[in-house]
Amino acid sequence: MSRTSRDSRRELVEVAARLLAEQGPRALSARALARETGTSTMAVYTYFGGMPGLVRAVIREGFAQLAARLATVDPSDDPVADGFRLAIAYRRSAQLSPHLYAVMFGGSSIAGFELSEEDRGIGLYTLRVARDTVPRCIAAGRFRPAEPWSLARHMWCQLHGLVSLERAGYINADQPADGEFRQYLRDFAVGAGDTVERAQASVTSAFGAAPGP
Repeated sequence: MSRTSRDSRRELVEVAARLLAEQGPRALSARALARETGTSTMAVYTYFGGMPGLVRAVIREGFAQLAARLATVDPSDDPVADGFRLAIAYRRSAQLSPHLYAVMFGGSSIAGFELSEEDRGIGLYTLRVARDTVPRCIAAGRFRPAEPWSLARHMWCQLHGLVSLERAGYINADQPADGEFRQYLRDFAVGAGDTVERAQASVTSAFGAAPGP
């Protein structure tokens, strides 16, 4: 069966993400991509208009996959547990797509590429679902009144830091790390105004119904 343009484009994105994540920007070249994918050296320019366009496609694919995983979290009658499920989906996305995750937040360091306002907007739009959960937590009396984006960004900063440390091996990716992740979620909710008991119950609920891949 012949390979379609969509197949070639997707493979170029996947290979570019792997090369960038594992070997760094110097490993990314039209020749290396052609060798890895079996395409011509012109494929990058045909499909993406050049290397910056390919890097942008990698970043946007990462956020597209993250958005799809966040979308698996359906609202329930426990908004705090819903927020925790979103955090679980975020962490799961990093575990299942480590190369894409690495480039999503490191693409701005690649020579010749600059994040545009549209790129940043896609990232923020993807995380709007977390922002929209905050008012529900406040309305339920679980969180103290706060500006939704501010609290959502606070959680994102802490979550991203924890996931990045886990990916780098500073936190073991095994049961102890899972336990630390649960504790982080509980403590975040308590810091936002929840009680320890209710936050712990929501953690238990979230992990009992965590979304799959």
